[in-house]
Amino acid sequence: MKISARAIVVLLATLVSAGLTARLGFWQMDRAAQKEALQAAVQASGDLPPLQTAELSGAQLHRRVQLTGHWLADKTVFLDNRTMAGRSGFYVLTPLQLEGRAELVLVQRGWSPRDAADRTRLQPLSTPTGLVTLTGRLIAAPSKVYEFAPAASGVIRQNLDLQAFEHEIGRSFLPVTVLQQGGDAGDGLLRAWAAPDAGLHKHYGYAFQWFLLSALILGLYVWFQTIHLRKQAKSL
Repeated sequence: MKISARAIVVLLATLVSAGLTARLGFWQMDRAAQKEALQAAVQASGDLPPLQTAELSGAQLHRRVQLTGHWLADKTVFLDNRTMAGRSGFYVLTPLQLEGRAELVLVQRGWSPRDAADRTRLQPLSTPTGLVTLTGRLIAAPSKVYEFAPAASGVIRQNLDLQAFEHEIGRSFLPVTVLQQGGDAGDGLLRAWAAPDAGLHKHYGYAFQWFLLSALILGLYVWFQTIHLRKQAKSL
């Protein structure tokens, strides 16, 4: 039986396409495995005993902390367009002067709702004076949103760059941010932070789509090049 050049080209194109999409599926599975290992490492870091003020450095992401210091309330910044519990508002960030240390650490204290009538009107914020102790978790930096205009200064901002903030206030920060946790601290802020998510479901979803496409390509080839042709031949 002589095989036409067209049939060979179709077969090769099918095998290449099916192989490529399957390879992309396995690549997504590898990415998911990497993210799973990263999530396990994050969980392991979070299970360690909390770091104290004197132990804090810049290479301990996701560790729990228990810090003592003084709030720099006049340096508080409100990050706009942040949501929590389905509502729009602000993330409230305040520097903490660590007790017994020269550095500051930036603390993401919680979430405050936006005034529906006037987005520039901020909710009352109670910031304790004197020595305070807080618990939290170390993260790299506050989340960022798209910013149409150049980075702004002032109390209300879209984003906050830590290095630029250092130059702005003339003080040195540790290269980490504390995500404050715990119950009512008397400041009226909500702290229903989302758990760290490595995006595993996204990669598994992409892998499923690529494997499904690979199977579809093979199925279409079998249908059109064998079953459909046989049916056509029988009907003649």
